[in-house]
Parts: sequence; structure tokens; C-alpha cells
Amino acid sequence: MAFEFKLPDIGEGIVEGEIVRWLVKAGEKLDEDQPMVEIMTDKATVEISSPVAGAVSHCFGDAGDMVQVGGTLVVIDTGGEVAPAEEAPVSPDDSASVIVPPVPTEPAPPRSGDPVLATPAIRRLAREMEVDLSQVSGTGPGGRVSREDLERFQKEPVSEREDEGMLPYRGIRRRIGERMVQSVITAPHFTYVEEIDVTELVQLREQCRKSSDFEGVRLTYLPFIMKALVIGFKEYPLLNSTLNQEAEVIEFKQDCNIGIAAQTPDGLLVPVVKNVDGRNIQELALEIARLSEAAQKGQIQLEDLQGGTFTITSLGAMGGIMATPIINFPEVAILGVHKIVQRPVVRSGEIVIREMMNLSLSQDHRVVDGAIGAQFIQFIKPHLESPESLIH
Repeated sequence: MAFEFKLPDIGEGIVEGEIVRWLVKAGEKLDEDQPMVEIMTDKATVEISSPVAGAVSHCFGDAGDMVQVGGTLVVIDTGGEVAPAEEAPVSPDDSASVIVPPVPTEPAPPRSGDPVLATPAIRRLAREMEVDLSQVSGTGPGGRVSREDLERFQKEPVSEREDEGMLPYRGIRRRIGERMVQSVITAPHFTYVEEIDVTELVQLREQCRKSSDFEGVRLTYLPFIMKALVIGFKEYPLLNSTLNQEAEVIEFKQDCNIGIAAQTPDGLLVPVVKNVDGRNIQELALEIARLSEAAQKGQIQLEDLQGGTFTITSLGAMGGIMATPIINFPEVAILGVHKIVQRPVVRSGEIVIREMMNLSLSQDHRVVDGAIGAQFIQFIKPHLESPESLIH
């Protein structure tokens, strides 16, 4: 019996996905729940598993191709006789349906551009080693890439590698590009930069880290910045809004869900910390750590990438002194957080050494005027410079 597996609905509002890579090929045996293909949507990259065991008859589409929800991905031969279509007990919501006539199960002839064969563990290792699997010759069964293949590839002279100067513009890199272009074209950006004296914040963070309440908690400065933003949103709600062009209204967000832009082996992702105003510093630190770990391991869930109302981008110690961050559309603002450095400043007529940090706030000028953006930063500045109120 042949089953036609169709791309299921894998998230709210998702109507299509891009084939990142195939994990199986025609002629291979397939176990139930075995991953078959990686599909990337606007929100995340997910593995699609087989609902049945059998043999792969045909894979539709190559890496980089787009497939619509409900579009056929794989034909699976489960063995036995073909059941007439009208007798197939398949509900309209099923992702697998019976087809007629049967599809031959002979392996398809090899062709250039075939997806790389590798287990999820090897793919994860390749990302950690920053190795492009498409450049690696696999010596395992059917050309499958092994750990030894990866290690041998890393030792090869660069001159022996093919297409060293080429990097396919597809997958998550293409999605990032599309979203950045959409944001820049749609929203007229302007950026306001201010320096913050975070000497007391540095001291408060150290006190918290030594407290038994934060034992085992990786505490960064982000939870404190998030709490300051929440205070600012109450006074300047425009910064926590979106512009609905079709309805011609600015929609103020009741929720405060702050995304944290994170560089991962799979590219730039923005996991979202939900209900920031309802969490304390410890709870925020734990949630940030959970989301960061999931993103780095490629295990982030779709719901963790949805619902953001504002975004923070930070490179930590590599954060530089300023930037012009691109807004995470359709939000109206994004905050760039830069590295903390000791700088000489004047206090009460004397030059002293203080811990200083710059903030770069990019805003959508259709919604936020320059004066409002400046007032917002000036409003949250004293909360970061005297941060005791942030932990209560």
C-alpha cells in the first residue's frame, strides 16, 4: 500500500515551508516516527517524521524548494496490496492519505544535488564544527557521512575542497534576509544612542549571583534590562505596539513578551520570553537560559519563537559601543545592548572610573517620533543606574 505524506500544519499561520535537507532518499527503508526531512518556516526549523513504516518510493522537491501546507512531500510504500481510494479510512485532517495506483519502490538513480545523508547527531556535530555537510564525502552505507568523514574533512587543505568560495543562499539565511529587507523597506528606521552608568547594576548583579536564591542560575544583565523596559512601556506604550496598516490603527500590546536575538549554529533566532512583567529576576534568568540552550541545540519549539512585542539584541562582550539594529518586524522598536566597559567620567566635578554601557534604540518612525524614543530611554535610564527597584 502506498501512502502519500503531505506537509502538515506545523504552526499558527504557517502556509508554506522550505525544504532544508532530506534525511531519507528513494529506496530506503523507513521506520515509524523516523525523521524524514527538515522543513523551515518563518518561525523555526522542524524535523518531519514518518507516521508509518515502509520504504521511500519518492521524495518531492530538493533542498531550497518551497512546499505548501497540504502539498505532497513523500510517497511511502508500506507493502501489501493497494486499497481503493474510496475505502481508505483517512480523515480530512490526516497528513497521510492513500493513493492509487501503487508507486514503484526501486531506488531513484543518483543525481547531482542530492541531499546529504547523515544522522541528526552527525548534523549537530557538523554545525558545532562549522562544517558544511554538502562539501563532505560520506564513506558510510549509501554515502552516509560519519564522524570520521567530518574529522578527515577538517584536516584537508583548503585547496582540496570544492566550491570553497560558494555558500548557498537558502534555508534560514534566506529567511533572515527576506525579513530584514521587509523591515527596512516597510519601516523607516532611526536610532537613538545613550550611555548608561551601570556601576550599581554591576554590583547588584554580583550580589544576586552570590545569593542562595540564585544558586545554579546563570544570571546575565538581560533580566534587569527587561524589567526596566516593562516600567518604560507603562509610561510609553507606543514602544510596545504594532502598526496595523490595513486597519489604519496602532495596536497597543497588553502583553509584554520580549524576544532575545540569538546567534545559533542554524542562524539568527529570536526566542521570546513571555509575560515579562509577571516574572521576577530569577524567573526571567531561568527562562532566558532555557530558551538559549534550546536554541543553541536546535531544539527550540515553534511557540517559543512566537508572540514577541519587543526585541533585545546583545552580543555581550563583543557588543561594541553602538549599532543600528534592524527592527524585528512588525514590532516598532528594538534595543541594542552593548558591552560594559570602565570609562573615565565626570561626577561632582571630579574624574572617576565608572562601569559604562551604551544602549542603541532603533524605532519605526511611522509610529515613534524622535522625541518619544529619546524620552523612553531617558525614562528607563535611572532605573538601570539605580536598579534596586528592579528586583522587587
